[in-house]
Amino acid sequence: MGLPASLTHTPTETTPVRTHSQEVVSPNLPAIPVLDRVSAQSRASPAPSPTHTTSFHQSQPSADSTSYVQTSRSSRLGHERYPSQGIANGSSTITSSWPPQDEEPEIVPTGFDEGVLRALCELDCGVPLLLDRIKQGTVSCREVATFFKKRAALEEDYGRNLQKLSRLTGEQYSLSEGKAGTFVNSWHSAMRIHEILAENRIRFAMRLNEMSDELLNLAKEVEKNRKQSKELSNRYERTLQDAEVATDKAKARFDSNAEELERLLVMKEGETMKEAGITPRTGDRGGQSGKRVLGKAINKGGMLLKGKNPASLMRQEEDVRNRLTTSSDTYRKALLEAQHIRQEYFNFQLPRILRSLKECSDEVDLGTQYHLSRYAHLYENTLLTDGQVLAPVPHPDSTIDGAGIKDIMENIDSRGDFKVYMQNYAIANSTPRGPRREGPPEEQYISFTPTHATKPSSDKLTMSPEKISATTFGVDLGEQMTRDNVEVPRILERCAGAIEMHGLQSVGIYRLSGTTSRVNRLKASFDRGKYVETSLLDEEASTDVNIVSGALKLWLRELPEPLFTHSLYPGFIEAAKIDNDRLRHIRLHERVNDLPDANYATLKFLMGHLHKVQQHSDVNQMRISNLSIVFGPTLLGPPLGGMPGVESGAAITDHQWQSRAVETILEHYLDIFVEDGEEVQ
Repeated sequence: MGLPASLTHTPTETTPVRTHSQEVVSPNLPAIPVLDRVSAQSRASPAPSPTHTTSFHQSQPSADSTSYVQTSRSSRLGHERYPSQGIANGSSTITSSWPPQDEEPEIVPTGFDEGVLRALCELDCGVPLLLDRIKQGTVSCREVATFFKKRAALEEDYGRNLQKLSRLTGEQYSLSEGKAGTFVNSWHSAMRIHEILAENRIRFAMRLNEMSDELLNLAKEVEKNRKQSKELSNRYERTLQDAEVATDKAKARFDSNAEELERLLVMKEGETMKEAGITPRTGDRGGQSGKRVLGKAINKGGMLLKGKNPASLMRQEEDVRNRLTTSSDTYRKALLEAQHIRQEYFNFQLPRILRSLKECSDEVDLGTQYHLSRYAHLYENTLLTDGQVLAPVPHPDSTIDGAGIKDIMENIDSRGDFKVYMQNYAIANSTPRGPRREGPPEEQYISFTPTHATKPSSDKLTMSPEKISATTFGVDLGEQMTRDNVEVPRILERCAGAIEMHGLQSVGIYRLSGTTSRVNRLKASFDRGKYVETSLLDEEASTDVNIVSGALKLWLRELPEPLFTHSLYPGFIEAAKIDNDRLRHIRLHERVNDLPDANYATLKFLMGHLHKVQQHSDVNQMRISNLSIVFGPTLLGPPLGGMPGVESGAAITDHQWQSRAVETILEHYLDIFVEDGEEVQ
């Protein structure tokens, strides 16, 4: 006796990844396919609710929820994933035409390994294996990102501090009384090299921050895809488990009805189970189930023995047969549905989920490795760039100009600098000091020749009033302008004109000092009133413009009263201490308007000149902040003897406020001094 054709299992055309065994349920019943065991991970999942009746097709997610596993994603690294051929239709043969055989092998393999996918499909623990591997990959990715972030913070802090130190050191040396000559040139060149090294480190820190952010985003995206794939796998496994539980229940009902029918037929013949030679069968799921079914059948058999009415026995037999037929149909339907779900899960859904998880694992692994390789490359380039800056190698294509730091330090000529300093010092201090080297000449004889008593001229003993009045340095500003009948001091006009002609492109103008002897010689020329004879454009400015700028700064320092006057000093300092930029500008504008006319006119001309200098700061490197550091203490200084409202030692403590006041006035030069419609000088 065989089963109807509808119950016979006919394998589909697709070859399943796993094969299912066949066994006989009972000697009196035809052979039917037995449920294969569920994978280890599905057995470990919690049992579904007994009221769960949703079919597999109804529980499948929508196309939107599974689009991330149905579509082959492109990698962050630029390589493409090529899906295998034959997985979608259930074929176990996996083919791929990528990569071409004639291409060179990649350093980091980016193609998808189909052999690994086939091996994962054969494992019961394929899904949890990949989930754990992705978790490890994301943890490693985040650790690398954290290292990059901390390393970037260290590099940026180092670069910023080195940059600040280099600039501040160069500016402070320009204001100090340090050596000049080859030493100052080498010193400023060395500070410039340190600024370049700092800029390289800052760029390296920026790249590290970018890589850290990219790795964190990669780990976040991979973790999101891992969670979605895990939920999808659990949903499919629960559906398959529910189908198997329903099949087990249907089989148990079928076995129970079959036992009851056998018992009824034996009792109908008037024999016992022992006399008929029939031993009670136990269920496939354990002996306890068999005992329970057998006890139920015996109880029902005992009830049948009580009634010997043949008609009653016939009705009972017919009722049992009807229930057996119904349970057989239910069992057949549940078996076929479970088999269909199993085939689709292992042949299509599981490979698709495994492929998606493997792609996520490859993406986080390759992304981490790529950024580590990129880090090594950037670190190496940074060190090589630092080496090229410190010791440049001559090469036609090299972008590094100038000498290395070793050559710069070796270019310091201390002996030559000392000789120049000695010569200049001797010229500047030509008046004898200390004991005389030679005594007065001895008188060998007394001349009897009559001599004409001549009275020494007055100009040899004392300076004439005209020469005294013509002095420029150390003379009150108002007296100079009244004496010369000018609106702006002549020395300021001459020096500013020479600097604007020859010095706007000079690096460090006003910051670098000229030779002291030549500055003093120029000072003496101005004090003699030789404004016309002193050709600044042909002599000093054309050779060393720092001599002219040094003479101008010396004139401002030797004024009896600073340009901002002693009386207005507290007001300028208080205004400079205001943090609000707009309010500080207004208060300083008010203090400037309080200056005497001579001081106001001189300050207006000087600020106009400095405004032109800072317009060329990209070449001369003298920005407003640099100029304010140079001219702050010169233009705004407290009285030496002190005055009410000014503390002792204010020249030191107020240095930053002096520079800030000059910086604010110079920043707002056009607003303070240039009226609407007036042309800028």
